Amino acid sequence: VKNLFLKKGKMKPLIIVPTYNERENIEKLLHVLLKNEIKPDILVVDDNSPDGTGGIVKNIAEENNRVKVISRESKLGIGSAYIEGFKYALENGYDYIFEMDADFSHSPAYLKNFINKIKNFDFVIGSRYIKGGKIIGWNSFRFLISFGGNLLSRIVLKTNFKDMTSGYRCYKRKVLAAVDLDEIISKGYFFQVEMLYRAFLLNFKGVEIPIIFKDRQVGKSKMSGIIFKEALINLLKIKKLKNYYRSLK
Repeated sequence: VKNLFLKKGKMKPLIIVPTYNERENIEKLLHVLLKNEIKPDILVVDDNSPDGTGGIVKNIAEENNRVKVISRESKLGIGSAYIEGFKYALENGYDYIFEMDADFSHSPAYLKNFINKIKNFDFVIGSRYIKGGKIIGWNSFRFLISFGGNLLSRIVLKTNFKDMTSGYRCYKRKVLAAVDLDEIISKGYFFQVEMLYRAFLLNFKGVEIPIIFKDRQVGKSKMSGIIFKEALINLLKIKKLKNYYRSLK
């Protein structure tokens, strides 16, 4: 069934990978993704990485037209990187749009699971906090921050999703077309919660699938206290979106 689904040309997947100083990971990741059975195009959105990540991607893109690159002038945040990627996907006719980290914490082996699941849903979240999901390599403090942030978001926003902050996910085109991307508040990692909540308020149907998340082996994490502070502020802001979306009905 899977091969028939691919052969009929009913899908055109794009994987968006935001990067900042990922030269140790990006070339290997692109080669792995290009060999994946779902045959995705890959869009790297690079925030002018000082380590030359963008240049590596450009060289690969010159040799393989399935690799695309958007080079930005400065570090503008993961949320804005994804928004640029989403707009590119909509403008270029992609049907299924993935989010994925560059550091192999999101295993490409799960891509086929996303594709199989999204046929019956509007978006799919790779979840670390449902049965079968797991996190490897985090200390207890980082785990508590993530788990606590997800729990707080779920309670405040009244959703049933266990992993609202997951950055490994897939959207059908119609979800991104319905969400007003120019109205997104969050620029950092809380962007994931806001996108999920907006899709939820628009009555799109989502599902979580289990993933094993492995902390990066090389490179540096981009997490910081500033990100946590932004999350708390924006959580209160996006809670008000419920009344806004009700007024549109």
